[in-house]
Amino acid sequence: MKWLTALVISSLVMAAPALAGSPWKPALEARLAALEAEGDDEIGLHVRELGAGDGAEESGERFGWRDDETWYLASLIKVPVAVELLARAEAGELSLDERLVLSESDYVDGAGPTNWAEPGTALALRELLEPMLTESDNTASDLLIARLGLAAVNRRAERLSGGGLGPITTLLEVRREAYGHLHPEARGLTGLDFILLRRAEEEAARLDALVETLTVPRSALALPSLDAAFEAYYDSGLNAGRLDAYGELLAAIGEGRALGPAATAELLTIMGATASGDHRLKAGLGPDIRFAHKTGTQHRRSCDAGIAFHGQGGAEHRVVVVVCTRGERDTERSEHLLREVGRALRETGLFGPAR
Repeated sequence: MKWLTALVISSLVMAAPALAGSPWKPALEARLAALEAEGDDEIGLHVRELGAGDGAEESGERFGWRDDETWYLASLIKVPVAVELLARAEAGELSLDERLVLSESDYVDGAGPTNWAEPGTALALRELLEPMLTESDNTASDLLIARLGLAAVNRRAERLSGGGLGPITTLLEVRREAYGHLHPEARGLTGLDFILLRRAEEEAARLDALVETLTVPRSALALPSLDAAFEAYYDSGLNAGRLDAYGELLAAIGEGRALGPAATAELLTIMGATASGDHRLKAGLGPDIRFAHKTGTQHRRSCDAGIAFHGQGGAEHRVVVVVCTRGERDTERSEHLLREVGRALRETGLFGPAR
């Protein structure tokens, strides 16, 4: 494997003079090829420079590595939900102080504080917005989607991305569709059902819990494994899209085309406080890069995407970065890969002279 890695790097570096654009691009291609050669993951990367942000003409320089392919975006889809919410608040169609009452049917498995609230708790929209982004709270996400409407979220996402993003669904529907490939009756399970299934960490135990919940024999399952079920789900194109299209959505946010100045600042401030993903891109980018971002994780899929800020004031350098991986079973390995992509972006000179 090492000789193959060396050969790939050598061929890319030798071809560097023929590659158009900044000198960091061929070096970055070589690093990505080497990272892919080390394991079982594939990497998708989209980079787009937004310029200094001081009113000067934007550079618009871009880089793509498999960014025109369709990738499962996982919880990256929560950013379009946030944009729809803030846009509606800007338009005076709703208030972020409006409260939604949490019911037993609203709970969805996953991280975040909303699952710890008692049924009957009244939560302000802004109290749902922040954990949805910073802690990837699925229950908060689905409550907001129910308030906004999926059709509205998808319309705005399509317009801001220029197309290229598949239909966004609720997080509960993700579970129903994935497990529905194992047995159609799984599409009728509740959020609480999936929370109970999630308690079985080993695949065999979870499949046993599924057939027990559905009261069907194990032989009734249409596929032999969770791997097969999730691969079938990923093929549906739900909650998926091209990374360059998602990059366009982030560029619309960064350039103030998605929201007004106050709402843009609020969204980027919240994304800058993201608690998930400390071992992903942010760790590789280094302490001098501020990263307003969102992470996403699903079965054999990991993502990290946002706007990186380097420098201060009129000299600030802003870069959209969207990275996803697929294939690796080990989440720690995928996080290591995302961290190394961040390191490669920094060390090949994207944010200044190569270090």
